[in-house]
Amino acid sequence: MESVRAVGMMSGTSLDGVDVALIETDGERIAGFGPTGYRAYAEDERALLRQALAEAAALTDRRERPGTVGQAEALVTQAHAQALERFLADHRIEPAQIAIVGFHGQTVLHRPERRLTIQIGDGPGLARRIGRPVAFDFRAADVAAGGQGAPFVPVYHRALVKMLSGPGPVAVLNVGGVANLTYCDGDAPPIACDTGPGNALIDDFLRARGGPAFDDDGALAAAGKADMALVKRVLEKPFFNLPPPKSLDRNDFAEVAGEVASFSLEDGAATLAALTAMAVARAGLHLPRRPARWIVAGGGARNRTLMRLLGEHLAPARVDTADAVGWSGDALEAQAFAYLAVRTLRGLPITFPTTTGVLRPMTGGLVSYAT
Repeated sequence: MESVRAVGMMSGTSLDGVDVALIETDGERIAGFGPTGYRAYAEDERALLRQALAEAAALTDRRERPGTVGQAEALVTQAHAQALERFLADHRIEPAQIAIVGFHGQTVLHRPERRLTIQIGDGPGLARRIGRPVAFDFRAADVAAGGQGAPFVPVYHRALVKMLSGPGPVAVLNVGGVANLTYCDGDAPPIACDTGPGNALIDDFLRARGGPAFDDDGALAAAGKADMALVKRVLEKPFFNLPPPKSLDRNDFAEVAGEVASFSLEDGAATLAALTAMAVARAGLHLPRRPARWIVAGGGARNRTLMRLLGEHLAPARVDTADAVGWSGDALEAQAFAYLAVRTLRGLPITFPTTTGVLRPMTGGLVSYAT
């Protein structure tokens, strides 16, 4: 099949903003990487999204958009349209040059055990505004068929790993609001799961304490002392002993933030960074073979303290950042949704029994054409 140019957009569970990326792909191999972009959420926009997350916890119908949830959907759609329009203008790309746009939307509720997952964002409205086909609502079909609906990026991770040289197996770790891994070993199907908290607990703790929006470079965690008794107690929760595939909602470990609420900024950040790293190591115990190499992407890759802890807990494996191997650590998930959009357009599966637990490889996503 011929490669096409596709743009992907991702707004993750960290609620920091919209990543935009262009790739060239036929839905199997990656023919080339294009430019990337970013549109940050303002603090009032983040506040609205956090309120929508809280209110969405009561939803039972994925089509409902009551109150703040509906307002947040309009915001998400507007922010993504603005991010895409600015991206195309900045890089002098005509919309007609883009075959399809992958629009993940914003997850506000993820409860696969209830066969319920909700990503807000108006795909048809975005398609009308930008005048190009938009693939959206990627997770619903998998969850409806009994899958976890996450992680969703493993098929793209597999394509990236195939471009690498060196020993395997290789594990790709994305540390966003929630952390997830993809295990790649030759031609075997990828194995994937959420590993546990990523940046969300640290960010929420710092915000609640009136601190910075995030632990820049891991400096606070580096200056603190982790409460290892608390970390070990959290790791006794049943989730961490489950084999992959498995997935989390952003707020599944929100009660941990309460346990560190009285800690200093430094000790709280250190404790939560240790929890993230040790949860990854625990997930690694459930893999068929010990990875020879871990490649870390997402915001967590910029946290030097977390990277140091990962190196300690995953030894003797080599731990690199995505940027160090020539990937775009910040834009990797946006690239993935460009890749998934092309697979959706061409009817190729995007989730698998070994990545989400669905019974058979599943296509997914809806495509809205500009009218």
